[in-house]
Amino acid sequence: AAHLKLVERSIFGSGIMVLDKERSRVLVIGGTGHIGKHIVAASARRGHSTSVLIRDVAPSDPAKMQLLKSFIDSGVALIKGDLFDHGSLVNAIKGVDVVVSAVGPRQLVEQSRIVMAIKEAGNVKRFLPSEFGSDVERVHTVDPAATLYAGKLSLRRLIEAEGIPHTYVCCNGFAETYLPSIGDVTAVGAGPPSDKITVLGDGDAKGKHAHPISCHCKFAPSSINGGIMC
Repeated sequence: AAHLKLVERSIFGSGIMVLDKERSRVLVIGGTGHIGKHIVAASARRGHSTSVLIRDVAPSDPAKMQLLKSFIDSGVALIKGDLFDHGSLVNAIKGVDVVVSAVGPRQLVEQSRIVMAIKEAGNVKRFLPSEFGSDVERVHTVDPAATLYAGKLSLRRLIEAEGIPHTYVCCNGFAETYLPSIGDVTAVGAGPPSDKITVLGDGDAKGKHAHPISCHCKFAPSSINGGIMC
């Protein structure tokens, strides 16, 4: 999908990773999710030493077991740990240069745990929190999105206050995710709402969609401690 190509190019494109001409040691948290599994695959494909934080290395779900097997086959290390286990987080983070979080909406505010673990480990050169949506510094929203974005803003301020080297990857909303729920961030995956929808205009407004090949990222000369808009 186009948006996943954007995320990959944002994180692993020229000048984005910590070591531009060398390979980084990357830990992905939330690596079995919708976006996370693609980040893991892209990191391994591009030759980075990649690991994934996993709660259960032998899940009963056949699909997840198959996903973990595909990780192992591509050279990815499975690190047993949990977002809510500070000790396991610190131990996993001590072995890497870059931490990428791809946790879902319910765990966004819990990323403060990752920040504290990074602070204690003291070796991380880049942290990419789970953004992958609109730039929360540049949008004006109402609830329920406003509450979600407030949590992201709070996390940004914590990252900056703790002096964690970081990059925020903002690629706006994914049509395949938000269109079915008419943009309701609390109902993603639930399907179209059953209440009445008012469509402004004549309903014939045209839209343009870029081919993945034409997608590119714009970022400041130094993406560290800043954001990337895709």
